[in-house]
Amino acid sequence: MRLSDFWRLMDDEFGAGYSRTLATSLVLAEVGGVTAADALGKGVAPKKVWQAVCRIQDVPPERWLGRDVAPRES
Repeated sequence: MRLSDFWRLMDDEFGAGYSRTLATSLVLAEVGGVTAADALGKGVAPKKVWQAVCRIQDVPPERWLGRDVAPRES
């Protein structure tokens, strides 16, 4: 997962404004007891951080992959 995918998933699930607040305030024990933003800054894989956020926020597993995004037209 790319970092851009992480932020797209966060924005889609929590809203553009709240996702940034959540990423800088919610401490995730699963990734070392730091916030999502700190974990990403330390090089933790975005997928691992996203899954930690999903678990602690009780996001249903069927939404962990995000919404379907149509491919771009060439």
